Amino acid sequence: MSDASGPETDELGGLEALIASRRSKLARLRDAGIDPFPGRTQRSHTSAEAHAAFLALEAEGETEGPEGVMLAGRLVGGVRHFGGSSFVHLRDGSGELQLHLRRNRLGDEAFERFKAEFDAGDWVSASGSLFRTRAGEVSLAVDGIRMLAKSLLPLPQKYEGDALKDVETRFRQRYLDLLSNAESRARFVTRSRIVSAMRRFLDGRGFLEVETPILQPIYGGGSAEPFTTHYQALEQTMYLRIADELYLKRLLVGGFERVYEISKDFRNEGVDRTHVPEFTMMECYWAFADYLQMMDLTEAMIVGICTEVNGDTVVEIEGRPLDLGAPWRRITVRQAILDATGIDIEASWGDLEGLRAAIRARGIHCDPQPTWAKTVDELIGEQVEPAVWEPIFLMDYPVALSPLAKRKADDPRYVERFEPLVAGFELGNCFTELNDPIDQRARFEEMAEHRAAGDTEAQPIDEDFLTAMEHGMPPAGGLGIGIDRLVMILTGTVNIRDVVLFPQLRQRGG
Repeated sequence: MSDASGPETDELGGLEALIASRRSKLARLRDAGIDPFPGRTQRSHTSAEAHAAFLALEAEGETEGPEGVMLAGRLVGGVRHFGGSSFVHLRDGSGELQLHLRRNRLGDEAFERFKAEFDAGDWVSASGSLFRTRAGEVSLAVDGIRMLAKSLLPLPQKYEGDALKDVETRFRQRYLDLLSNAESRARFVTRSRIVSAMRRFLDGRGFLEVETPILQPIYGGGSAEPFTTHYQALEQTMYLRIADELYLKRLLVGGFERVYEISKDFRNEGVDRTHVPEFTMMECYWAFADYLQMMDLTEAMIVGICTEVNGDTVVEIEGRPLDLGAPWRRITVRQAILDATGIDIEASWGDLEGLRAAIRARGIHCDPQPTWAKTVDELIGEQVEPAVWEPIFLMDYPVALSPLAKRKADDPRYVERFEPLVAGFELGNCFTELNDPIDQRARFEEMAEHRAAGDTEAQPIDEDFLTAMEHGMPPAGGLGIGIDRLVMILTGTVNIRDVVLFPQLRQRGG
């Protein structure tokens, strides 16, 4: 057996010959009456448990044991032969342990079969006793080894050490990334811990986890283009949800006071380092709260999750430290744009050409947008967000950018809304929720005008939601946090596709 990450392919004359060789080995196993894909096995220890058990005995003065250890996992790396002995590593979900196979312990037939038929990538079970080699490595002295799943394709070729570096392969074949990159495996374990910690935080504050429809007859709760599908049984067009908001707020109408959902949402948009069309969101709604209370909740949640998962509030992104510790600075949209560009949005309030003129006068790059509000949003995205490193709450947005948020009592041109910004992008969005159905209808109708003017992301009118509001919705605060982006921050990752197990990619040849 040779290392499938290198010489094996060369020795056999290429990938096709290697695959043919592995299929030949599979046939020989079957001809010998050995099932290369048995349906079950036994395991007494994980590799980590076995290692810990040996260290415990070693601390008591023992040099071998325990006996009867049975492991199960994948053979990784290359095999090393020394006369009648072979060494190879077995990897399972807890780590790796070296296997030591000896002819005089296994017997000639089993030892030769191992050398002839087993490859890197094969799943095996191995039994024996533990000892420490002369080189100092805790290992399993193998009494028996059994094939659990014959690997018919080699492990990836593009390695640096044991890490798969080819980006295309890492995203398209995540399983190869996970089996070869310990850092990638750890990142997704951390992702799971982050989601679990978020659930515990919200459950501990009396929030009820619920589920709402993915397929919706009217999409809403955000500004985005939807994915469209057809519901054959109902003979109608349906949309994959772009947000959970309007259904969760229906639950406030129904009497639930604190609800949340962790869900997949879908937006038919492009891909960059912080955007993917299929993403994971947490949305929560808290009756009788406002956006200031939701700021406190957001800050406490993210600081708490970071501390639980990482042990500290300081993370590192590309070598640069980032402290998520409280308190987070709070700044208005108007002031942030003024500080970043010198433009006071109130000087051209609602005047698209006036705002464009102010942008041109300062030589600022800003992609053309169809409305004044969209241009303000573009300034936030292009001029404010990239300059943010330490976390802030960007608050008090123009009403035209926030059709579902409550107006500020002291200045109804703005709404009670904030976005938590950190490391150059937003982590989420929050409102004091609009609960006036008359105002809400007027906002929807204004969005319809924007759609007519060319804003394809403007929300359509949702009559069923308006009917729910007309039955009475309590004042409330609502918060959405992008799980993928939060994982990026807490794991120091700079590309969102590195924290999504199976990101969507263009089909090969497409």
